[in-house]
Amino acid sequence: MSDLYFGTDLFSEFDRLQRQMASLFGGFPSSIRSGRLGAFPQVNIGSTDDSIEIVAFAPGIDPAHLDVSIDKGLLTISGERQTGQPEAAGDDLRTYAQERFVGSFRRVIELPQHADPDKVTAQYTNGCLTVSIGKRETSKPRAITVQ
Repeated sequence: MSDLYFGTDLFSEFDRLQRQMASLFGGFPSSIRSGRLGAFPQVNIGSTDDSIEIVAFAPGIDPAHLDVSIDKGLLTISGERQTGQPEAAGDDLRTYAQERFVGSFRRVIELPQHADPDKVTAQYTNGCLTVSIGKRETSKPRAITVQ
């Protein structure tokens, strides 16, 4: 017989261990490209031959409360998400759980060197902020004619 005792539910013990490890290493990203857990808004970043495309998922935000800026190779998306609670509930509402982020936010994304800060467009549609940043002409792929 073993001296180890795991209780009746081995999976709950693994879950507890995973939570402890996550709290211990919670401040460190798992890779160089990963952001911090719970960062808002979540983003997808990609590129085409002509531009860098960034999509920030920010549903429920008034576009007038969004601020997008580029300075020294950093794209900053900031704003504020208002509460989604109905005001009719007033002080009688007791919240047991709140999973939706509410309040001010700021997300900074480092851009590649070939991003051209003079060629930026931003559009907010259906809860997604799409920022398109053109690439400098010198960084675009080009065909070389062999003579």
